[in-house]
Amino acid sequence: MEENTYIHVKETVLKQIDEKMPPEEELQDLAEFFKVFGDTTRLKILYVLLCSEMCVYDIAAVLGMSQSAISHQLRVLKQLDLVKHRRDGKTIFYSLADSHIVTILSQGLDHIEE
Repeated sequence: MEENTYIHVKETVLKQIDEKMPPEEELQDLAEFFKVFGDTTRLKILYVLLCSEMCVYDIAAVLGMSQSAISHQLRVLKQLDLVKHRRDGKTIFYSLADSHIVTILSQGLDHIEE
């Protein structure tokens, strides 16, 4: 950290901040990760997949949206490793990537319901 004069910050606190602060690149990645949750369509897709693995056609039907809109949002979710897919013949089924996603959704909802 830069040498600055602080009015109320102790040197031990500055050291702790310096140790805990992730590198800039990780902070950028984290910001991109959380941006994904800023879109209600993506959140709806995640909640659908929380209940069941589904194909684009079924997700679109459940949410009353076009398949192209769902495919676009699934592409975003896949890029950030929030969903995974598997092929069964010509059909691709999507599901949540791991239990972390369930935890994030659950804790976020708990927080806003407090």
